[in-house]
Amino acid sequence: MPDLSAPALPVPDVPAPALPVPDLPSAATRAVVARHARTVSELLDRHALTLESLLATLRSARLDDRAARTVAIEVAAAAVVELRSETDEQRSLLLEPVVGAFARLRDDLRPLVRFGELDVQFVEPPATGRALPGEVAHAARTIVRSTVLALVDDGRARRVRIQWDCDGLNLLMAVRDDGAGELTAHDDSLRPVAERVSALDGTLSVSSTPGWGSDLTVSLPLDPPPEPGSLDEAVSLSPRERDVLRLVASGARNRAVAESLGISENTVKFHVSNLLRKAGAATRAELTALAR
Repeated sequence: MPDLSAPALPVPDVPAPALPVPDLPSAATRAVVARHARTVSELLDRHALTLESLLATLRSARLDDRAARTVAIEVAAAAVVELRSETDEQRSLLLEPVVGAFARLRDDLRPLVRFGELDVQFVEPPATGRALPGEVAHAARTIVRSTVLALVDDGRARRVRIQWDCDGLNLLMAVRDDGAGELTAHDDSLRPVAERVSALDGTLSVSSTPGWGSDLTVSLPLDPPPEPGSLDEAVSLSPRERDVLRLVASGARNRAVAESLGISENTVKFHVSNLLRKAGAATRAELTALAR
């Protein structure tokens, strides 16, 4: 019989596994964002003053039309140069090198690798890849983290391979595991990923082979989708035609346009036909080029 009166052995303090933390901005990032906010506020004040100066110049009784126009052009030109310079500087501050963004992702996943049984392999992006806009870099890390959690959810995956690349226009991500190979693009665990990709006008695809694992690929554009501009200004379009043109120019097919706008495919075809006629375009590709 065991001696129940003996003192209990001390239980060693074992640190609990650290869980991945949300992608909170660093102090440096917060400082950049704060500086950006201040700069935008200052620009608003300065350009409000510019507009007031233009109005004062054009309304001045001491200047004739020619003199007023000359002064107004000088004021406007100086404001445009200042705005463009400031915009270029802000864009450079809010960009994140693709290698740095990938390094932050590795840091995010380190606790999962350190305290779990998952072997995570990282394929580094090229150091010469185009810098990522802050929103894209943040979303990319969120997408990969959510994807890894979805792939290992059933506990059968033992190895995950993560790869990033950049083709100059898009951030290309691939995540592959050696699990059950039962994941689909419509899986509930991937819904947050699909929604995040869709919000950034990206593409998502999933291929799975039973017993061999799943392969998820994502493409995120680095630039915002082009808005119809020159064509909309050159011809008269109805509000619905503008909606259809915007979606067609983004690469959406008729069914996707219909689902997005809540109309039938036949109605979409009717609007596309009218757009082709008004634009003088022979194909959807030519229509898209004109819209951009």
